[in-house]
Amino acid sequence: MDTDEIRATAHRMADAARAAILPHFRHAALGADNKHGDGGFDPVTEADRAAERAMRAVLAERRPGDGILGEEYGTTKGESGLTWVIDPVDGTRAFLSGAPTWGVLIALSDASGPVYGLIDQPYIGERFEGGLGHAAMTGPLGARPLATRGDRPLSETILFTTFPELDTPVEAAAFAGLARQVRLTRYGLDCYAYALVAAGQIDLVVEAGLAPYDIHAPIAVIEAAGGIVTDWQGAPAHAGGRVIAAAGRAQHAAALELLSCVP
Repeated sequence: MDTDEIRATAHRMADAARAAILPHFRHAALGADNKHGDGGFDPVTEADRAAERAMRAVLAERRPGDGILGEEYGTTKGESGLTWVIDPVDGTRAFLSGAPTWGVLIALSDASGPVYGLIDQPYIGERFEGGLGHAAMTGPLGARPLATRGDRPLSETILFTTFPELDTPVEAAAFAGLARQVRLTRYGLDCYAYALVAAGQIDLVVEAGLAPYDIHAPIAVIEAAGGIVTDWQGAPAHAGGRVIAAAGRAQHAAALELLSCVP
C-alpha cells in the first residue's frame, strides 16, 4: 500500500470538496431536498452532491481501481480490495443552519475496516488526519499531533451526542442514564465531536442510527490518536448503528457497562 499516495489523494479529495461546498454555505438561496418520504426530515443540498461528485472525480483520476461507498451516489465496485468511504457533508442540518460544525468525511477501508481517515471542516479550516502512521491536525492555530486525553472517570468526563433522543426511546433512556454520571453533556456537533475526541478536548461521543459513511473516518482518526471506537456491545463499529467513541479505556468501559444492556 502506497501510504504517501493514499494520503495525497485524500487531501486532494478534501480540497476538492472544500471548493465545491463553501460557495453554498450561508448562501441565502441555499435550499434542501428531503430524502425522507415518511414525514421525517433528512436533508440533502447541492453542496452534498457537488462535493461527492468532486471527490469521485479525484478518485477516477488517481485511484480508478478502488471502490467507493458514498452517501449521495452509493457504491462503485473496485478491484483493489480498498474502498473509499465518503460523506460529503456530515451534518447537513447544521450546514443548513449556518453552524460550522459539519464536516467532510473521507476514509479508506479494507476488508478488516478503516485503515485511514480524514475529517475536514472547510469553513473553520481545520483538518484532522489519522492512520497509516499519522495522527495530526492542521488549522488556523497551526499543525500539531493528535492525542486523546486518556483515562479518566465518568465524574470528570465530557460527553457529546448529536441528537439527545438518539434513534429510539430505549436508546435515549440509556444515554440519559450515562449523561447523569458525567461532568458535562453537550449536543449537536455531528462529526466535529469525533474530531474533538482525537484532539484531546472531550472524552466520549455516544450515538445511534449511524451509517458506515458516518463513522469510518472517525474510527481511523480516533484510533490513530489513541482512542477507542466500538458499538454498544464492544464489537467493531464499522457497520454503523450504535457507537461509543472514547478517549480512554476507563471512559469506554464505564459507558459500555451502562449501554451494553440495551437490546
